[in-house]
Order: sequence, then C-alpha cells, then structure tokens
Amino acid sequence: MKILADTNILISALFYPGSKPAMALYYAANNHNLVLCTDNISELHRIAKDKFGSRLPDIDVFLAELAYELVSVPASPQKLIADPKDMPILNAAIIEDVDIIVSGDKHFLNLDIERPKVMKAAEYLEYIEKN
Repeated sequence: MKILADTNILISALFYPGSKPAMALYYAANNHNLVLCTDNISELHRIAKDKFGSRLPDIDVFLAELAYELVSVPASPQKLIADPKDMPILNAAIIEDVDIIVSGDKHFLNLDIERPKVMKAAEYLEYIEKN
C-alpha cells in the first residue's frame, strides 16, 4: 500500500513526536510504502525555518531516519484542489498511484475524489487497526 503524508503530518511528526500524526507517519514508513514529494520537503524546510528556526537541523536527521520514496512533482499540474500550494502534492499522489493521503489540511479533507482516499491521521490509525 502506498501512503502519502502531507507537510502538516511531517511537521507534526517532527516537532510533536508523540502525536497521532507522528504515529501515523511512523507506521506508514515502517509498514507501507511512504511517499513524499519534493514539494513536501521544500515546504517542510520553509515552515520549519519560519516557525521553528532553532530546530532546523533536526529536519535532515528526521528525513535521514525516515524510510520513504521521494518523487518529483509533475510539470503541468491539473486544478483539483482549492489551495494552489497543495496541487503539486495531490498531483504527485495521483501520478504515483498512492492509495491514501494522510492529511490534516482542510483542502485535502474536502476533496471529492475516490482515489487516493484522504484521511486524517486518527482515521488512518483506525483504518490500519481494522485491516
């Protein structure tokens, strides 16, 4: 199963390691094929620099220890989501045939698409517990 975690999940996992988003990310990395796109990484660095500047070096350690497949963002995205910053991440998920996007972002959660499924971290944890 391919799982894509959005940037909000990465930030939560990095800066709040006991959180549900962190648990979901680590489960996906250890038990499924975790997919991140280049925009996830760029956005993670930008947000961490703006909000958590003193912890910026932690990002490289975090990413080095996380098992994931890094994919490029498509050159010509389609308009499927309200926030243009989220479009590259959604396009990468669609092109990579991701099964689930784990996200806390309202733009992802409000999508009306069958695949990939979009779940909050808690929903993903419930899903994996049932399956």
